[in-house]
Amino acid sequence: MVYQALYRVWRSQRFDDVIGQEAITQTLKNAITQSQISHAYLFTGPRGTGKTSAAKILAKAVNCPNSVDGEPCNECEICRSITDGTQEDVIEIDAASNNGVEEIRLIRERANYAPTQAQYKVYIIDEVHMLSTGAFNALLKTLEEPKKNVIFILATTEPHKIPATIISRTQRFDFKRIDTKDIVDHLAYILEKNEFSFEDEALNVIAQAAEGGMRDALSILDQAISFSDDIITLQDALEVTGSLTYDMMDRFILACQQENTAECLSLLDEMLASGKEARRLLENLLLYCRDLLVYQKAPKLLAEKAQHFTATFKQSADEISAQQIYSWIHILNQAQNEIRFTTSPRIYLEVAAVKLSEGISTEISSSVDNAQPADTQELVGLKEQVTALQQEISQLKNRLEQPQQQVQTKTQQHKEKKPASTAYRVPKKRVFKVLKEARKKDLVNVKEIWEDLLASLSVTQKAMLRASQPKAASPNGLVIAFDYEIICKKAANDQDFVLAVQNNISRMISDYVPDLVYITDESWPTLRQEFLSGHKDEADEDELTEQEEPESTTTDEQKEDLAVSKAQDLFGELATIKED
Repeated sequence: MVYQALYRVWRSQRFDDVIGQEAITQTLKNAITQSQISHAYLFTGPRGTGKTSAAKILAKAVNCPNSVDGEPCNECEICRSITDGTQEDVIEIDAASNNGVEEIRLIRERANYAPTQAQYKVYIIDEVHMLSTGAFNALLKTLEEPKKNVIFILATTEPHKIPATIISRTQRFDFKRIDTKDIVDHLAYILEKNEFSFEDEALNVIAQAAEGGMRDALSILDQAISFSDDIITLQDALEVTGSLTYDMMDRFILACQQENTAECLSLLDEMLASGKEARRLLENLLLYCRDLLVYQKAPKLLAEKAQHFTATFKQSADEISAQQIYSWIHILNQAQNEIRFTTSPRIYLEVAAVKLSEGISTEISSSVDNAQPADTQELVGLKEQVTALQQEISQLKNRLEQPQQQVQTKTQQHKEKKPASTAYRVPKKRVFKVLKEARKKDLVNVKEIWEDLLASLSVTQKAMLRASQPKAASPNGLVIAFDYEIICKKAANDQDFVLAVQNNISRMISDYVPDLVYITDESWPTLRQEFLSGHKDEADEDELTEQEEPESTTTDEQKEDLAVSKAQDLFGELATIKED
């Protein structure tokens, strides 16, 4: 018989077999027993946490004629065919290799036909985030109008790449990383069933290396069984996972405690020469320092591991101060972040080893200096944009606070002669072009996705667009009115903003790629009235309006209050109000 990997042999076949996801499995079982089965589910979470297994169990449970308390029997013909992957009504699709529009359209066509053998036709789409934009739009149509007896189960490790319009039409379940203790218990159960001996600490090392994924843990256990003779020892687990031995960590930490830099670098070279992987090395040292700290403060929490602690470990825990351990953890964590983005991790490891052995005084000052994370370039850029918008709002507020006579004088001068360098020129011809072809249906479609559009933009872009609203829409154009001229001008000149808004609208409204026309809210009534006056015979006024009553003329004081209110909505605590 051909050998099968442990993660395939021990794949969960019932909800109760899914480890570490009790809340999700109980919810699904209750839904089945109460006949409250949704037409679409979204399973998200890290790799190896049971998403695909739960999807197949759900497919069996809803179709099993002998289901008891929401669990499939796994003995009937339907259950066996689904387990073997031969059931025609349960279709598994890998979205990584079937991510085009045509594949999804084929699914839509097949979904129109009733199931042939099972009660429900179930589509399991794995790694659904790999679908193209067009494929998502095609799938959205199916989720909006679900067919009877058809269930979609979408699984992904990256839910942030899935459009909000898809997520909102599914029941979402977030699978969490499996606890180390649960993984250890399951590995012990499997080894006992296979009559294979093991050391408890060996399973703990394997479970920690799996990082919360049961599939990874079973794969590592497979390697450990092949590597060991008759019993899986701690040394076998350390060799298979590439983890550090307790002796190596004891010697390294002792050298750091003694501020022996040469010995630290020598031990680091020895560990790397033995094949230890840089990331795993840092993880082991971090866990060792964590155990030192916990052993000092709450030794009872480490009762299960206490028998494996060496005399050197216990001596270090008694002699090293908690402040020193905090400093070491900070240095190791910093090095761990740095090696993620480099092809030469050895350099960062050696620098970290030197820092660890320099002594507490140097590192305390360093940790204070680095207590706040460094701003990334993106964050700095966002702060600069917010500062610029603050200054523009402040200038607007100052102008509104001037005496009424000066405001009126400047307004008259502005009407007589408008400086082209500062005023925003309203694109009247482009507005009239949109109004000539305007349809209320297009405007309604835009308004329906307006909140989703705001959510899809960056923080700065969202702040700009929130001070606006769509006024008119045609099959090829969209007029957006901004509350303030300065924001309108900034939006029109920001190509990244224009492309972001246009791309997200076309993604949310199929086959709609409008030419965006930006105007000020103040100019809209005049433009609309001028267009209606010049096109009385061909323009339909109902198609050009939001059916809102025109606002009454506001006083300067009301305008000022409106400006301040808008500034507070946009910038929250960043906006301050000064009274004269």
